[in-house]
Amino acid sequence: MTGLTYAANRGWKIPAMAAMTVFLTASAAFADGAGGVADAMHNAGGLMQLVPIILIFVVFYFLLIRPQQKQAKKHQQFLTDLKRGTKIVTRGGIHGVITDMDGNVLTIEIAKEVRIKISRDAVAGALTKDGAVSVETAEPKSSSGAS
Repeated sequence: MTGLTYAANRGWKIPAMAAMTVFLTASAAFADGAGGVADAMHNAGGLMQLVPIILIFVVFYFLLIRPQQKQAKKHQQFLTDLKRGTKIVTRGGIHGVITDMDGNVLTIEIAKEVRIKISRDAVAGALTKDGAVSVETAEPKSSSGAS
């Protein structure tokens, strides 16, 4: 067995190396008698080979997966808290103000008397006073100056 194998219809397949290593270590300990425990501890190097792989997964979780999940939760909360009058920008780059909400369909005004309907999922974030996109708050921004 070579370790990692690739099956075209199933993707990567990783054999149960940890279970095999524990089984081989335990059987070596019982086969050698009293000295076998020391040999088993020496053979535990196979388990030590898994430690870097586990550490890599932990680092990936805390640096990539967890922040992405937090951001997705924050954006979902933002979408549920949308209100009329909120200045938004869509994922396509259209800026507007929410004028009507009907479930997952939002009506936004993009120019004077020009309204379009978009899906709630198409909203990228709220607009700040300087025109930047912010997902941190869904509160309507007070229009001071240009609208």
